[in-house]
Amino acid sequence: MSRLRSLIVLLACSFGAAQAAPFAYVPNEKSGSVSVIDTATGAAVRQIAAGKRPRGIAADPAGSRLYVTDAAGSALLVLDAASGATLATIPLGSSPEGVNASRDGRWVAVAVEDSNSVALVDAAARKLVADIPVQGKNPEHAVFSPDGRWLLVSAENAEQVDVIDVAARRQAGSIAVGLRPRGIGFAPDGTRAYVACELAGAVYVLDIDKRRSIATIPAGKNPAGIVVSPDGKTVFVSNGADGSVMRIDAARNAVDATIAVGKRPWNMALTPDGSRLYVANGRSDSVSVIDTAAGSKTGDIAVGQLPWGVVIR
Repeated sequence: MSRLRSLIVLLACSFGAAQAAPFAYVPNEKSGSVSVIDTATGAAVRQIAAGKRPRGIAADPAGSRLYVTDAAGSALLVLDAASGATLATIPLGSSPEGVNASRDGRWVAVAVEDSNSVALVDAAARKLVADIPVQGKNPEHAVFSPDGRWLLVSAENAEQVDVIDVAARRQAGSIAVGLRPRGIGFAPDGTRAYVACELAGAVYVLDIDKRRSIATIPAGKNPAGIVVSPDGKTVFVSNGADGSVMRIDAARNAVDATIAVGKRPWNMALTPDGSRLYVANGRSDSVSVIDTAAGSKTGDIAVGQLPWGVVIR
């Protein structure tokens, strides 16, 4: 009997270890799917159906729910990460793009291009509770501050990021940056934010309390995606036209490594420990994996067509 109990415990531990490794979820805009990558093995293990034109992706804190925008269906899809089942379809305005979940899992924000607004969704109720107009035209990303108080919104036709007061559900101001802001990433303490400005060829560093840019870091051609390391010491920016990712030392606001990846690298995500960066290569139909400490690419993983981004849970 004791041997049987030991076997059960061993199997339970083995199952727990197998489930512990985070998964990378990659929306493929042209394939209508989300590729699931096991970060422990580096293999794409399955595909999840996700509307006709999935773009932005986010996950709840537990990693049990995925939020995917379907640009063709003008909707936010709520997916069960384990089974791939669609749990809800939430109607939005035309051409939703970037999606972000608040750290506490209460809210989901979606940048909606054609209505020049940000949709605020109650995650528990799976219900749209506000559609907040912004000044920037064709908004692409709406990203929560770590404390959930603010949303920073980038737009294709803008030279500022708009600031939304989440509680008041209205725009509370804006911060001037370079032309065509794209990816946004917050420092862990929320005091700084980093914005990739595509047509300015630079990353702008923002002081959130003072609502102004305090530094400009030259990047490559057409910078697009931004990710900040868990300790806030490193920032990564993807350069869409250069096929590269730059590593930035946040203390010096200076690039200290440039890593070649696939064609049109777009949005990215870090593993929870910050050791590996996963980069969606839109024109290579692949995800590049970067060793962040070494500043080098370790491999490429084939996914669907036109991968738009990555979330890891």
